[in-house]
Amino acid sequence: MKHILVVDDEARIRELVEYSLAREGFHVSLAADGQSALALAAREVPDLVVLDVMLPDIDGLEVCRSLRRSCQAPILFLSARGEEVDRIVGLELGGDDYLTKPFSPRELVARVRAVLRRFDEALRVAREQGAIAAQSDKRTKLAHRGIELDFERDEVHYAGQRVDLTRTELTVLAALLEQPGIVRCRAQLAGRAHSDGSVITERTIDTHVRRIRRKFGSLGVDPISTVHGVGYKASGA
Repeated sequence: MKHILVVDDEARIRELVEYSLAREGFHVSLAADGQSALALAAREVPDLVVLDVMLPDIDGLEVCRSLRRSCQAPILFLSARGEEVDRIVGLELGGDDYLTKPFSPRELVARVRAVLRRFDEALRVAREQGAIAAQSDKRTKLAHRGIELDFERDEVHYAGQRVDLTRTELTVLAALLEQPGIVRCRAQLAGRAHSDGSVITERTIDTHVRRIRRKFGSLGVDPISTVHGVGYKASGA
């Protein structure tokens, strides 16, 4: 039985979502504000979080930031605001889908099932790929076209200047640079991240790639090339 944490300050919304999900066989926990949500997530470790953007204490985007530091569960945002900028911001922060109020219970359940299905598949592939990748992750340093990666120090430099990447971003970049001519699909990149102890979905891979590009962009270089319909490879390869 999958455990869903529902976070919304409107009682009628919480009741509607709880009824709709429980009827489909999900175990549901409820929170009316951000602080309660974070406490519940830490204590109960949900499989998915349905998260309202507008909360009375901490807004949903900040709750998402906090959850992403310790919780790997996918996040489905709820919001009365439907502008594209809200969707982009929510997904950039690590959300997995976005549903605008008012919504039908049937669509909510369908979205929840779809997000869980994608996450479970990404986790399965990540475990398989991670087991393989762990066997080849023996090098401590890697260099390509002026980019230098130091795995022992968790440091990245370009043309002598340090680029502050997270460990996951470093792992994704390393997977592309170690074999520059090889195109990596999102599942393969997620697998490499899993070998370093992270579980991320294919959607999150796109987010990490955008962040890597943004950080290198200030130095006037893009280390990653997109191969449309396939995945990514090292630039210049």
